[in-house]
Amino acid sequence: MRSPIRRSRRNALIAAGAAVLLTLGVVSPASADPPKASKGVEDRTAAQIAALQDIKKSLSASESKVDSALVVEQRRRAGAGALAKLPALQTGVKVQSGNQVLVDIRAEKVTDDLVTAVRSAGGGIRSVSTEGRTVRAQLPLNSLTRISARGDVRRVEAAVEAKTFHVKDPKSVAKAPSKEDKAKDIETKTREALASPRIAATISEGDRAHAADTARDEFRVTGTGVKLCALSDGIDTLALSQAAGELPANVEVLPGQEGSGDEGTAMLEILHDIAPNASLGFATAFNGDASFADNIRALRFTLGCDVIVDDVLYFNESPFQDGVIARAVDAVAADGALFFSSAGNEGNVADGTSGHWEGQFTDSGVGVGKFAGTAHDFNPAPSAKQVFNPLSESSGNVPVTLFWSDPLASSFNDYDLYLANSQGNVVAFSQGVQDGTQDPYERLNTPASAAGLRLAVVKFRGEDKYLSLSALGGRFKDSSDGLKKFATPGVTRGHSAAKGAISVAAAPAADPLPFDLEPGDPANPRGPYPGAFDGTQKPERFTSDGPRRVFFAPDGSPAEEVRQKPDLTAADGVSTTAPGFDPFFGTSAAAPNAAGIAGLILSGNPGLAAAEVRQALTATAIDLVEAGVDNRTGAGVVRADLALAYTGASPQPLARAQKPSVVNDADGSQYLKPGTTSTVTVPVTNVGDGTAASTSLVLTTPTAGVTIAPRSKHYGNVEVGQTVTNTFKVTVPASQAVGTAIKLDARVTYAGSTSPTSASFTLNVGEPSRETKTFAYGGPVVAIPDNDALGASVEIPVSGVGRGAKIAFSVDGATCTPNTDGSTTVGIDHTFTGDLVGTLTSPSGKTATLFQRNGGTGSNLCQVVFDDSAERAFSSVTSANAPFTGTWRPTTPLNSLLADPVDGTWVFKAVDTAGADRGSIRAVSLKLNGYV
Repeated sequence: MRSPIRRSRRNALIAAGAAVLLTLGVVSPASADPPKASKGVEDRTAAQIAALQDIKKSLSASESKVDSALVVEQRRRAGAGALAKLPALQTGVKVQSGNQVLVDIRAEKVTDDLVTAVRSAGGGIRSVSTEGRTVRAQLPLNSLTRISARGDVRRVEAAVEAKTFHVKDPKSVAKAPSKEDKAKDIETKTREALASPRIAATISEGDRAHAADTARDEFRVTGTGVKLCALSDGIDTLALSQAAGELPANVEVLPGQEGSGDEGTAMLEILHDIAPNASLGFATAFNGDASFADNIRALRFTLGCDVIVDDVLYFNESPFQDGVIARAVDAVAADGALFFSSAGNEGNVADGTSGHWEGQFTDSGVGVGKFAGTAHDFNPAPSAKQVFNPLSESSGNVPVTLFWSDPLASSFNDYDLYLANSQGNVVAFSQGVQDGTQDPYERLNTPASAAGLRLAVVKFRGEDKYLSLSALGGRFKDSSDGLKKFATPGVTRGHSAAKGAISVAAAPAADPLPFDLEPGDPANPRGPYPGAFDGTQKPERFTSDGPRRVFFAPDGSPAEEVRQKPDLTAADGVSTTAPGFDPFFGTSAAAPNAAGIAGLILSGNPGLAAAEVRQALTATAIDLVEAGVDNRTGAGVVRADLALAYTGASPQPLARAQKPSVVNDADGSQYLKPGTTSTVTVPVTNVGDGTAASTSLVLTTPTAGVTIAPRSKHYGNVEVGQTVTNTFKVTVPASQAVGTAIKLDARVTYAGSTSPTSASFTLNVGEPSRETKTFAYGGPVVAIPDNDALGASVEIPVSGVGRGAKIAFSVDGATCTPNTDGSTTVGIDHTFTGDLVGTLTSPSGKTATLFQRNGGTGSNLCQVVFDDSAERAFSSVTSANAPFTGTWRPTTPLNSLLADPVDGTWVFKAVDTAGADRGSIRAVSLKLNGYV
């Protein structure tokens, strides 16, 4: 809590600021003519800023911990009289039905008690990050101070927003379709793709421009043995791309992290075009900054991704200190992963496209009352002053951020940000409280009409600090009434500028961007397609520039350094089949092209250190624009053929043991049994790019009393794509209990740097019982909260089985109806099953995903059995199958839950991942077979 002395002084300072910025416009040098703006305009601006600071003066202790825009919006809706003086003001707060807002609750520690309190205040949980100490929730406006008053809550903010770096023509942006219309369109296209003869896949022009096709042919490497993973908005049309043959069937998605949108699908297609045999993975970056950081770590430490790429910037990512996302990037990089990130599309000084200024605060001498601070002077000339930086008329609907050089969560210096129009009206503002525990950060949004807009930075209280002011997607431009623009290099920031990140700028692969960035701009550059990049290539005019100046270490201690960013350049303007991404322009497209090339390098050089891959990319990059490493293109544009020639690369075999099969020598059954010997056949498949020569397999077991003969077998040469089998004799002692697990460890060796490979398999002893025991949930109906990451859970107790031999999960129900208003006779009623993710967790804590946003607009699950042996996957259902019935394969195998004894409490969980629909869990059951 702030000290009474500091708070009293702060209120006095604000009260003294009633006569604010009487000349908050152009302050002319003494020898120049007076400002063109009339005295009335100056008075209007001053009065409106004073009204805003009056609100700041009146904040209660709990309100001071709430985002200033949220406080003003709440007071406006409560009819606060002071806001009548602000006719043009927009808070930028997105208020949904029921006066609800999406917020990020920053806590000292995320606890169950805090989550319960949020729900008790009417909140819907969107995401919870223990590592990031953040709860994202939808809350009524009038309940925010109830949460901020808690001692464990540091701040309640309007949910921090993010953007991807996809460049699209603002004139062509259509209104987003409803989720119902979008789901129907995707289903229709997916059915058409499945019914149509398979044609050649669309290959990105970046594949040719980077000479990746040449590199694959010459070095015979395709990405085998490497896992490439992306983070973006979402993968709405993943199934459509898979049905059309644009993506493989086995894209691994973090459960519940599918996101919404299609930029992720487009990025995956680019990765697949460059490295077609690499494994793929995905997680959304759009559940908040803390969730984004969690997903970065999960892609590496849970899914085992070798190369990770993203195209996202969160607006609160500091330029001066590595925040939660950048720290996650450095963590996975320290573990050996390569992390690629879009440098951004925020423009650069060289091309005159920048909306960024940074530098030391300069006191303009234009006071804000007697004590309440002064405006910053943008004009470096000693004989002139300018406290406004004008925006171009195309800078509407863009976020504007202000940072200053204080450590995160420790700012004692208080700066405010104001946006006025040419009539003197304050149209947007950000004036949060900084008194020692807050971030040095303010943010506002420009209105749709940007004519005459100009920005002012006011130091309300404190020391003169180094500032960073960015209109993200906007541009500073001389105004018609005499204001001069001031822009500096260095707009690239956040996790893309982390030490562990490879920041990627863009250059066109083929045709130029088909529209002007702003009216009157020079022509956009053209790419080399069907040729490959060379030194004559020009970068995109929108690509962000560096370098990045950093003042603090991650822990907030002083550590000043300048980081060279961006690192590399890669292709954009490429073809994908994802709706809205053909062609795909922006550094969002460039980053996965570079990441795919890194995948090829690793594929041809297994075990190569990440630092060596990075060196190969930078050392062989073709220099562009200024000689040497520069602040627009880094080391230059990447070429796959040159990078692979630098590292050396060769087709690598990748021989792996596959699941064994069993024939019991005593009775011919398919089961290991106590006191018997069985013939166990172990296949080995070469999934690599080269022949696995002199292949052999050693089979061992750590299970006491079990013997294997012989210990090893020779498999000979295994050609690419070939499977070779051999048999081993496995003897189980008579003392081995039925239902216990025997672990078999298979080690495959062969000639090649990927050798050896290891795999473990679990085979249970005994013959599965034909008796299926059903354990049903017997509790009350449980509502599934709408758009809530915590979802709804029910417990299913299991006893008397011991070891499980077979498992199935059933969503039950008496009468299956498609009633979209909620049927009481089905197992799960829900009005939009395409929103649902269902998981099953065993008593040992292992989890399998049953269904993952399948079924589109269809409603209700009834008499649905999820069984690993089912012919069809539930991922293939469409709304035409509703109400959903029958037997289906789950998203991930259920048999993985049988490695441990099954007695105990099982948990079924259903999460609704999108808004505006409802449902409940009514009748579900678990079906288990033990052993004879």
